[in-house]
Amino acid sequence: MQARLLLEDGTLFVGKSFGSTAESVGEVVFNTGITGYQEVLSDPSYCGQIVTMTYPLIGNYGITRDDFESVRPFIHGFIVREYEEVPSNWRAQYTLDELLKEYGIPGISGIDTRQLTRIIRHYGTMKGILTTSSQSVAELKELLHATPLMTDQVKRVSTRSVFSSPGNKERIVLVDFGSKSGILRDLTQRGCDVVVVPHDATADEIRRLQPDGILLSNGPGDPKDVPHAVRMISEVMQEYPIFGICLGHQLFALACGADTEKLKFGHRGGNHPVKDLKTNRCYITSQNHGYTVMDDSISGTPLEVTHINNNDGTIEGLKHESLPAFSVQYHPEASPGPYDSSYLFDEFLEMIRQHRKKHPEVPRQVQFAAAALKSEKGELQYAQK
Repeated sequence: MQARLLLEDGTLFVGKSFGSTAESVGEVVFNTGITGYQEVLSDPSYCGQIVTMTYPLIGNYGITRDDFESVRPFIHGFIVREYEEVPSNWRAQYTLDELLKEYGIPGISGIDTRQLTRIIRHYGTMKGILTTSSQSVAELKELLHATPLMTDQVKRVSTRSVFSSPGNKERIVLVDFGSKSGILRDLTQRGCDVVVVPHDATADEIRRLQPDGILLSNGPGDPKDVPHAVRMISEVMQEYPIFGICLGHQLFALACGADTEKLKFGHRGGNHPVKDLKTNRCYITSQNHGYTVMDDSISGTPLEVTHINNNDGTIEGLKHESLPAFSVQYHPEASPGPYDSSYLFDEFLEMIRQHRKKHPEVPRQVQFAAAALKSEKGELQYAQK
């Protein structure tokens, strides 16, 4: 079956359909990873986007349950040069085609992904429509221009109820703006007592959980579309150690008075070089974001730049001058990508321990009961992982 991709600048690509026979509008972006397409598909930060894989062969090792980064994929479409219908991998449980069909996601193969990537790099990310329908190009253009891009992605991907992953060490409240499973894995592997809360959890609700520290997760979209999170962070960072990742990094910056802007085509892939300004060491990092903290907005804030991107000089890390709080734009949990930066989780936990020594009066309660928060109806919701 034929599939077509139409960009808002009028460029049309015609290829072969795989996945769902559907029609989807989203922001067309590209990812430079060689492997890890299943983690890309299941990363909630891609909600509302049609993803192009620059590596030419996709689907060759199939899909396995253990490699998901969320309970389901949230992307709006998948673009590849060559789709392999018959995977060769002892771990494979089903095919990429079957996964996309299960969740109603269209895919297109057989187009020149190099040309598409060059268009995005030159003109920037743009809206596109991916369809298997027989509508005319004129009709597709009309539909594309009439369909706005999402602004509520965080609400769509965040957990709706609180749940806990019990541990016997530090209690970490993980604020879920679209968190990858890898973040929870890294915390639980270190013995943390993790409580995951929705994106709209208030400062008071978080205080009632008596955390030792707060981790602000990754997530999709523009950080300025989540103003309630900025207000919450500005309150709790005076009381608890904070670690922000990706969208959490941008929200942390906004809460400290800095500003953010959209990148031309973003950073997406597992091979982005980042320089630690303290050690001058370069780390290869996994990244997925379309926004960045503006360099000229840092002046006058209590923030210090700790890491920069070696490719374009954008800010990749921040820390607060006086409070136990820091953030990075990249993904230390990787999945997919290198694990060079997993040490940041250890630094976060050490920061919590040092903070506790300085403030022994802060109550600390580690328990194995399920977390509880009030729902909008005022009733307690309980959820146990």
